[in-house]
Amino acid sequence: MSKSGEVWAILLAAGSGTRLAEAVGGVKKQFLEWKGFPLFWHSALTFSSTPAVSGIVFVFPPDQVEEMKEVVAGLDGSDSLGMRFKVTAGGMRRQDSVFNGLNELPAGCTHVLVHDSARPFASVKMVSGIVDKLRSGNEAVIPAIDVTDTIKEVNGEIVEKTLLRSRLKAVQTPQGFYLPTLYAAHKQAEEEGWDVTDDASMVEMAGKTVHICEGEEGNIKMTNPEDLKKIEEGRRTVPCVGWGYDVHKFGEGRPMVLGGVPIPGGPEVIAHSDGDVLLHALADAILGLFGGGDIGHHFPDTSAACENMSSGIIVKEVMTKAEEAGVEVVHVDLTVISQIPKLSPHRELIRKNVASLMGLDKAQVNVKATTEEKLGFTGEKKGIKAVAAVTGLKKI
Repeated sequence: MSKSGEVWAILLAAGSGTRLAEAVGGVKKQFLEWKGFPLFWHSALTFSSTPAVSGIVFVFPPDQVEEMKEVVAGLDGSDSLGMRFKVTAGGMRRQDSVFNGLNELPAGCTHVLVHDSARPFASVKMVSGIVDKLRSGNEAVIPAIDVTDTIKEVNGEIVEKTLLRSRLKAVQTPQGFYLPTLYAAHKQAEEEGWDVTDDASMVEMAGKTVHICEGEEGNIKMTNPEDLKKIEEGRRTVPCVGWGYDVHKFGEGRPMVLGGVPIPGGPEVIAHSDGDVLLHALADAILGLFGGGDIGHHFPDTSAACENMSSGIIVKEVMTKAEEAGVEVVHVDLTVISQIPKLSPHRELIRKNVASLMGLDKAQVNVKATTEEKLGFTGEKKGIKAVAAVTGLKKI
Protein backbone atom coordinates (compact mmCIF):
# COMPACT_ATOMS: atom_id res chain seq x y z
CA MET A 1 0.00 0.00 0.00
CA SER A 2 1.42 3.39 -1.04
CA LYS A 3 1.87 5.84 1.79
CA SER A 4 3.32 8.71 -0.16
CA GLY A 5 0.41 9.90 -2.33
CA GLU A 6 -1.90 12.83 -1.72
CA VAL A 7 -4.73 12.94 0.78
CA TRP A 8 -7.93 14.62 -0.43
CA ALA A 9 -11.19 15.31 1.38
CA ILE A 10 -14.69 14.77 0.00
CA LEU A 11 -17.02 17.27 1.66
CA LEU A 12 -20.63 16.13 1.41
CA ALA A 13 -23.11 19.01 1.17
CA ALA A 14 -25.72 17.44 -1.10
CA GLY A 15 -28.29 16.37 1.49
CA SER A 16 -31.79 17.82 1.83
CA GLY A 17 -31.64 18.28 5.62
CA THR A 18 -35.47 18.26 5.71
CA ARG A 19 -35.97 18.32 9.48
CA LEU A 20 -33.68 21.29 10.04
CA ALA A 21 -34.67 23.11 6.83
CA GLU A 22 -38.30 23.33 7.97
CA ALA A 23 -37.17 25.08 11.16
CA VAL A 24 -35.11 27.73 9.37
CA GLY A 25 -37.36 28.75 6.52
CA GLY A 26 -36.24 26.16 3.99
CA VAL A 27 -32.48 26.75 4.23
CA LYS A 28 -30.57 23.46 3.98
CA LYS A 29 -28.41 22.92 7.05
CA GLN A 30 -25.12 22.88 5.13
CA PHE A 31 -25.88 26.42 3.96
CA LEU A 32 -26.79 27.85 7.38
CA GLU A 33 -24.41 30.63 8.37
CA TRP A 34 -22.19 30.53 11.43
CA LYS A 35 -19.46 33.09 12.15
CA GLY A 36 -20.11 34.72 8.79
CA PHE A 37 -19.72 31.59 6.65
CA PRO A 38 -21.99 28.69 5.62
CA LEU A 39 -21.50 25.55 7.69
CA PHE A 40 -19.82 23.61 4.88
CA TRP A 41 -17.10 26.27 4.56
CA HIS A 42 -16.01 25.82 8.19
CA SER A 43 -15.15 22.20 7.43
CA ALA A 44 -13.33 23.31 4.29
CA LEU A 45 -11.25 25.75 6.37
CA THR A 46 -10.39 22.95 8.80
CA PHE A 47 -9.11 20.77 5.95
CA SER A 48 -7.17 23.70 4.48
CA SER A 49 -5.48 24.18 7.86
CA THR A 50 -4.42 20.52 7.98
CA PRO A 51 -0.96 20.23 6.35
CA ALA A 52 -1.50 16.61 5.29
CA VAL A 53 -4.59 17.42 3.17
CA SER A 54 -3.89 18.47 -0.44
CA GLY A 55 -7.35 19.24 -1.81
CA ILE A 56 -11.13 19.12 -1.43
CA VAL A 57 -13.99 17.86 -3.58
CA PHE A 58 -17.23 19.69 -2.71
CA VAL A 59 -20.40 17.69 -3.41
CA PHE A 60 -23.60 19.75 -3.74
CA PRO A 61 -27.21 19.07 -4.79
CA PRO A 62 -27.35 18.56 -8.60
CA ASP A 63 -29.67 21.53 -9.12
CA GLN A 64 -27.30 23.86 -7.27
CA VAL A 65 -23.92 22.85 -8.67
CA GLU A 66 -23.47 25.79 -11.06
CA GLU A 67 -24.58 28.25 -8.41
CA MET A 68 -22.30 26.70 -5.80
CA LYS A 69 -19.29 26.80 -8.10
CA GLU A 70 -19.62 30.58 -8.01
CA VAL A 71 -20.27 30.61 -4.25
CA VAL A 72 -17.19 28.49 -3.48
CA ALA A 73 -15.04 30.60 -5.80
CA GLY A 74 -16.27 33.74 -4.03
CA LEU A 75 -15.60 32.29 -0.57
CA ASP A 76 -12.14 31.21 -1.67
CA GLY A 77 -11.51 34.71 -2.99
CA SER A 78 -12.36 36.35 0.35
CA ASP A 79 -10.87 33.68 2.64
CA SER A 80 -8.57 31.55 0.49
CA LEU A 81 -8.23 27.84 1.16
CA GLY A 82 -4.74 27.87 -0.33
CA MET A 83 -5.36 24.46 -1.89
CA ARG A 84 -6.89 22.82 -4.95
CA PHE A 85 -10.61 22.13 -4.97
CA LYS A 86 -13.33 20.79 -7.27
CA VAL A 87 -17.12 21.03 -7.22
CA THR A 88 -19.38 18.19 -8.35
CA ALA A 89 -22.99 17.00 -8.11
CA GLY A 90 -24.33 14.58 -5.54
CA GLY A 91 -26.64 11.62 -6.09
CA MET A 92 -29.89 10.22 -4.74
CA ARG A 93 -28.25 8.56 -1.74
CA ARG A 94 -25.31 9.53 0.45
CA GLN A 95 -23.24 6.66 -1.00
CA ASP A 96 -24.01 7.92 -4.54
CA SER A 97 -22.73 11.36 -3.59
CA VAL A 98 -19.54 9.87 -2.16
CA PHE A 99 -18.99 7.80 -5.32
CA ASN A 100 -19.39 10.92 -7.48
CA GLY A 101 -16.78 12.62 -5.31
CA LEU A 102 -14.41 9.66 -5.61
CA ASN A 103 -14.57 9.95 -9.40
CA GLU A 104 -13.31 13.54 -9.18
CA LEU A 105 -10.14 12.72 -7.22
CA PRO A 106 -6.83 13.31 -9.06
CA ALA A 107 -4.52 10.50 -10.14
CA GLY A 108 -1.98 11.25 -7.40
CA CYS A 109 -4.48 10.76 -4.57
CA THR A 110 -3.98 7.60 -2.50
CA HIS A 111 -6.07 8.38 0.60
CA VAL A 112 -9.41 10.09 1.08
CA LEU A 113 -11.33 11.64 3.97
CA VAL A 114 -15.14 11.60 3.68
CA HIS A 115 -16.83 14.25 5.79
CA ASP A 116 -20.40 15.44 6.38
CA SER A 117 -20.73 19.21 6.07
CA ALA A 118 -23.30 19.10 8.88
CA ARG A 119 -20.35 18.52 11.26
CA PRO A 120 -18.65 21.95 11.15
CA PHE A 121 -16.76 21.55 14.43
CA ALA A 122 -14.20 18.82 13.61
CA SER A 123 -10.70 19.93 14.58
CA VAL A 124 -7.38 19.95 12.73
CA LYS A 125 -5.95 17.76 15.50
CA MET A 126 -8.52 15.03 14.91
CA VAL A 127 -8.16 15.15 11.12
CA SER A 128 -4.38 14.93 11.43
CA GLY A 129 -4.74 11.93 13.75
CA ILE A 130 -6.87 10.10 11.18
CA VAL A 131 -4.34 10.77 8.44
CA ASP A 132 -1.47 9.58 10.63
CA LYS A 133 -3.22 6.24 11.23
CA LEU A 134 -3.86 5.88 7.49
CA ARG A 135 -0.23 6.62 6.70
CA SER A 136 0.83 3.92 9.14
CA GLY A 137 -0.85 1.32 6.93
CA ASN A 138 -4.49 1.10 8.06
CA GLU A 139 -6.99 0.88 5.20
CA ALA A 140 -9.91 2.47 7.08
CA VAL A 141 -9.90 4.77 10.12
CA ILE A 142 -12.97 6.37 11.69
CA PRO A 143 -13.33 8.67 14.72
CA ALA A 144 -15.58 7.42 17.51
CA ILE A 145 -16.61 8.39 21.03
CA ASP A 146 -17.96 6.38 23.97
CA VAL A 147 -21.72 5.84 24.22
CA THR A 148 -22.98 7.27 27.52
CA ASP A 149 -26.61 6.09 27.35
CA THR A 150 -27.78 2.51 27.74
CA ILE A 151 -28.88 1.22 24.32
CA LYS A 152 -31.83 -1.16 23.91
CA GLU A 153 -32.63 -3.29 20.87
CA VAL A 154 -36.39 -3.19 20.41
CA ASN A 155 -39.16 -4.70 18.30
CA GLY A 156 -41.98 -2.19 18.16
CA GLU A 157 -42.62 -1.27 21.79
CA ILE A 158 -40.96 -4.36 23.20
CA VAL A 159 -37.34 -4.46 24.39
CA GLU A 160 -35.66 -7.54 23.03
CA LYS A 161 -32.11 -6.97 24.18
CA THR A 162 -29.88 -4.61 26.14
CA LEU A 163 -26.63 -4.03 24.32
CA LEU A 164 -23.34 -4.05 26.20
CA ARG A 165 -22.40 -0.38 26.41
CA SER A 166 -18.68 -1.07 26.84
CA ARG A 167 -18.63 -2.51 23.33
CA LEU A 168 -20.50 0.39 21.69
CA LYS A 169 -19.12 3.51 20.05
CA ALA A 170 -20.79 6.52 18.41
CA VAL A 171 -19.15 7.09 15.04
CA GLN A 172 -18.35 10.49 13.52
CA THR A 173 -16.79 11.91 10.37
CA PRO A 174 -14.41 12.52 8.69
CA GLN A 175 -13.83 8.85 7.93
CA GLY A 176 -10.48 8.07 6.34
CA PHE A 177 -9.68 5.38 3.77
CA TYR A 178 -6.99 4.03 1.50
CA LEU A 179 -8.55 5.09 -1.80
CA PRO A 180 -8.38 1.74 -3.70
CA THR A 181 -10.07 0.03 -0.74
CA LEU A 182 -12.98 2.48 -0.60
CA TYR A 183 -13.40 2.61 -4.36
CA ALA A 184 -13.54 -1.19 -4.60
CA ALA A 185 -16.13 -1.31 -1.80
CA HIS A 186 -18.30 1.21 -3.66
CA LYS A 187 -18.09 -0.80 -6.87
CA GLN A 188 -19.07 -3.96 -4.98
CA ALA A 189 -21.96 -2.11 -3.31
CA GLU A 190 -23.19 -0.98 -6.72
CA GLU A 191 -22.98 -4.50 -8.17
CA GLU A 192 -24.62 -6.21 -5.20
CA GLY A 193 -27.22 -3.54 -4.36
CA TRP A 194 -26.00 -2.57 -0.89
CA ASP A 195 -27.63 0.40 0.86
CA VAL A 196 -25.50 1.74 3.73
CA THR A 197 -25.47 4.77 6.01
CA ASP A 198 -21.72 5.37 6.05
CA ASP A 199 -18.62 4.36 4.15
CA ALA A 200 -17.15 2.39 7.04
CA SER A 201 -20.17 0.04 6.89
CA MET A 202 -19.50 -0.52 3.22
CA VAL A 203 -15.83 -1.31 3.82
CA GLU A 204 -16.82 -3.71 6.62
CA MET A 205 -19.27 -5.50 4.29
CA ALA A 206 -16.43 -5.82 1.76
CA GLY A 207 -14.50 -7.81 4.37
CA LYS A 208 -11.94 -5.14 5.33
CA THR A 209 -10.88 -4.13 8.85
CA VAL A 210 -11.99 -0.72 10.11
CA HIS A 211 -9.92 0.88 12.87
CA ILE A 212 -11.14 3.55 15.23
CA CYS A 213 -9.38 6.61 16.59
CA GLU A 214 -10.43 9.07 19.25
CA GLY A 215 -13.31 11.30 18.18
CA GLU A 216 -14.41 14.56 19.79
CA GLU A 217 -17.44 15.35 21.94
CA GLY A 218 -17.68 18.73 20.24
CA ASN A 219 -17.83 17.18 16.75
CA ILE A 220 -21.63 17.21 16.75
CA LYS A 221 -23.86 16.80 13.73
CA MET A 222 -26.50 19.41 12.94
CA THR A 223 -29.66 17.33 12.45
CA ASN A 224 -32.63 18.66 14.42
CA PRO A 225 -33.92 22.19 15.08
CA GLU A 226 -32.68 22.00 18.69
CA ASP A 227 -29.15 21.54 17.36
CA LEU A 228 -29.25 25.19 16.26
CA LYS A 229 -29.09 26.12 19.95
CA LYS A 230 -25.71 24.40 20.16
CA ILE A 231 -24.36 26.86 17.60
CA GLU A 232 -25.72 29.84 19.52
CA GLU A 233 -24.61 28.47 22.90
CA GLY A 234 -21.07 28.21 21.59
CA ARG A 235 -20.97 31.83 20.49
CA ARG A 236 -19.64 34.65 22.63
CA THR A 237 -19.23 38.36 22.17
CA VAL A 238 -15.71 39.72 22.24
CA PRO A 239 -14.34 43.26 21.87
CA CYS A 240 -12.33 44.16 18.79
CA VAL A 241 -10.30 47.24 17.88
CA GLY A 242 -9.39 48.67 14.50
CA TRP A 243 -6.76 51.34 13.84
CA GLY A 244 -6.43 53.54 10.78
CA TYR A 245 -3.89 56.08 9.51
CA ASP A 246 -3.86 58.29 6.42
CA VAL A 247 -1.83 61.17 4.97
CA HIS A 248 -2.42 63.71 2.23
CA LYS A 249 -0.06 66.28 0.79
CA PHE A 250 -1.04 69.92 0.38
CA GLY A 251 -0.95 71.30 -3.15
CA GLU A 252 -3.09 72.22 -6.09
CA GLY A 253 -5.83 69.63 -6.07
CA ARG A 254 -9.12 69.29 -4.19
CA PRO A 255 -10.79 71.57 -1.63
CA MET A 256 -10.19 70.39 1.92
CA VAL A 257 -12.89 68.17 3.39
CA LEU A 258 -12.60 66.55 6.85
CA GLY A 259 -15.12 64.07 8.21
CA GLY A 260 -17.37 64.93 5.28
CA VAL A 261 -17.37 68.63 6.24
CA PRO A 262 -15.95 71.26 3.82
CA ILE A 263 -13.25 73.39 5.49
CA PRO A 264 -13.43 76.91 3.98
CA GLY A 265 -10.03 78.57 3.66
CA GLY A 266 -8.18 75.30 4.22
CA PRO A 267 -5.34 74.37 1.87
CA GLU A 268 -6.12 72.13 -1.08
CA VAL A 269 -5.03 68.48 -0.94
CA ILE A 270 -3.65 66.20 -3.63
CA ALA A 271 -5.85 63.10 -3.81
CA HIS A 272 -7.55 60.61 -6.16
CA SER A 273 -10.86 60.59 -4.29
CA ASP A 274 -12.18 63.64 -2.43
CA GLY A 275 -9.07 63.66 -0.22
CA ASP A 276 -10.88 63.36 3.13
CA VAL A 277 -7.93 62.18 5.21
CA LEU A 278 -10.07 61.73 8.33
CA LEU A 279 -12.68 59.46 6.73
CA HIS A 280 -9.94 57.47 4.98
CA ALA A 281 -8.31 56.73 8.35
CA LEU A 282 -11.74 55.92 9.78
CA ALA A 283 -12.58 53.49 6.94
CA ASP A 284 -9.27 51.65 7.42
CA ALA A 285 -9.96 51.37 11.15
CA ILE A 286 -13.43 49.90 10.52
CA LEU A 287 -11.94 47.32 8.15
CA GLY A 288 -9.41 46.49 10.86
CA LEU A 289 -12.21 45.40 13.19
CA PHE A 290 -12.81 42.22 11.21
CA GLY A 291 -9.62 41.69 9.20
CA GLY A 292 -11.13 43.29 6.11
CA GLY A 293 -7.90 44.57 4.56
CA ASP A 294 -7.58 48.26 3.70
CA ILE A 295 -9.32 50.84 1.54
CA GLY A 296 -6.52 50.66 -1.02
CA HIS A 297 -7.67 47.10 -1.75
CA HIS A 298 -11.39 47.89 -1.89
CA PHE A 299 -11.13 51.37 -3.46
CA PRO A 300 -7.84 51.49 -5.41
CA ASP A 301 -6.50 54.85 -6.58
CA THR A 302 -6.05 53.30 -10.02
CA SER A 303 -9.82 52.89 -10.41
CA ALA A 304 -11.69 55.44 -12.52
CA ALA A 305 -14.81 54.71 -10.46
CA CYS A 306 -13.03 56.03 -7.36
CA GLU A 307 -12.03 59.32 -9.02
CA ASN A 308 -13.34 62.14 -6.76
CA MET A 309 -15.47 59.58 -4.87
CA SER A 310 -17.07 60.91 -1.70
CA SER A 311 -15.34 59.36 1.29
CA GLY A 312 -18.74 59.15 2.95
CA ILE A 313 -19.62 56.43 0.43
CA ILE A 314 -16.44 54.56 1.38
CA VAL A 315 -17.33 54.70 5.08
CA LYS A 316 -20.90 53.50 4.45
CA GLU A 317 -19.66 50.58 2.34
CA VAL A 318 -17.11 49.41 4.91
CA MET A 319 -19.75 49.75 7.64
CA THR A 320 -21.93 47.39 5.61
CA LYS A 321 -19.02 44.94 5.40
CA ALA A 322 -18.55 45.19 9.18
CA GLU A 323 -22.22 44.40 9.76
CA GLU A 324 -22.01 41.42 7.41
CA ALA A 325 -19.01 40.20 9.44
CA GLY A 326 -21.09 40.37 12.62
CA VAL A 327 -19.38 43.45 14.08
CA GLU A 328 -21.20 46.19 15.96
CA VAL A 329 -19.27 49.48 16.15
CA VAL A 330 -19.61 51.03 19.61
CA HIS A 331 -17.08 53.88 19.74
CA VAL A 332 -14.91 56.01 17.45
CA ASP A 333 -11.93 58.17 18.42
CA LEU A 334 -10.48 60.41 15.70
CA THR A 335 -7.45 62.69 15.66
CA VAL A 336 -6.46 65.18 12.95
CA ILE A 337 -2.76 66.13 12.96
CA SER A 338 -1.94 69.32 11.09
CA GLN A 339 -0.43 72.77 11.61
CA ILE A 340 -3.16 74.37 9.52
CA PRO A 341 -6.05 75.08 9.41
CA LYS A 342 -7.56 75.63 12.85
CA LEU A 343 -10.19 72.93 13.33
CA SER A 344 -11.91 73.90 16.58
CA PRO A 345 -14.69 75.82 14.72
CA HIS A 346 -15.53 72.65 12.75
CA ARG A 347 -15.05 69.98 15.40
CA GLU A 348 -18.66 69.53 16.51
CA LEU A 349 -20.00 69.50 12.94
CA ILE A 350 -17.42 66.85 12.00
CA ARG A 351 -18.40 64.81 15.04
CA LYS A 352 -22.09 65.07 14.21
CA ASN A 353 -21.53 64.16 10.56
CA VAL A 354 -19.37 61.11 11.36
CA ALA A 355 -21.97 59.88 13.86
CA SER A 356 -24.68 60.25 11.23
CA LEU A 357 -22.63 58.41 8.58
CA MET A 358 -22.06 55.47 10.93
CA GLY A 359 -25.50 55.33 12.49
CA LEU A 360 -24.10 56.15 15.93
CA ASP A 361 -25.07 58.54 18.70
CA LYS A 362 -22.86 61.63 18.77
CA ALA A 363 -21.69 60.56 22.26
CA GLN A 364 -20.04 57.52 20.61
CA VAL A 365 -17.78 59.71 18.46
CA ASN A 366 -14.83 61.77 19.64
CA VAL A 367 -12.90 64.17 17.40
CA LYS A 368 -9.57 65.73 18.39
CA ALA A 369 -7.05 67.95 16.64
CA THR A 370 -3.39 68.54 17.39
CA THR A 371 -0.19 69.84 15.82
CA GLU A 372 3.33 68.43 15.86
CA GLU A 373 4.81 71.65 17.21
CA LYS A 374 6.07 72.73 13.75
CA LEU A 375 8.04 69.48 13.40
CA GLY A 376 7.96 67.19 10.37
CA PHE A 377 5.96 67.66 7.20
CA THR A 378 2.77 68.64 9.04
CA GLY A 379 4.69 71.20 11.10
CA GLU A 380 6.14 72.61 7.89
CA LYS A 381 2.58 72.92 6.50
CA LYS A 382 3.28 70.43 3.71
CA GLY A 383 0.41 68.11 4.49
CA ILE A 384 -2.13 66.67 6.89
CA LYS A 385 -2.62 63.30 8.55
CA ALA A 386 -5.23 61.58 10.66
CA VAL A 387 -5.50 58.55 12.89
CA ALA A 388 -8.61 56.63 13.94
CA ALA A 389 -9.32 54.07 16.62
CA VAL A 390 -12.62 52.19 16.38
CA THR A 391 -13.98 49.83 19.02
CA GLY A 392 -16.49 47.12 18.21
CA LEU A 393 -18.18 43.98 19.51
CA LYS A 394 -18.11 40.77 17.49
CA LYS A 395 -19.85 37.45 17.98
CA ILE A 396 -17.55 34.47 17.49
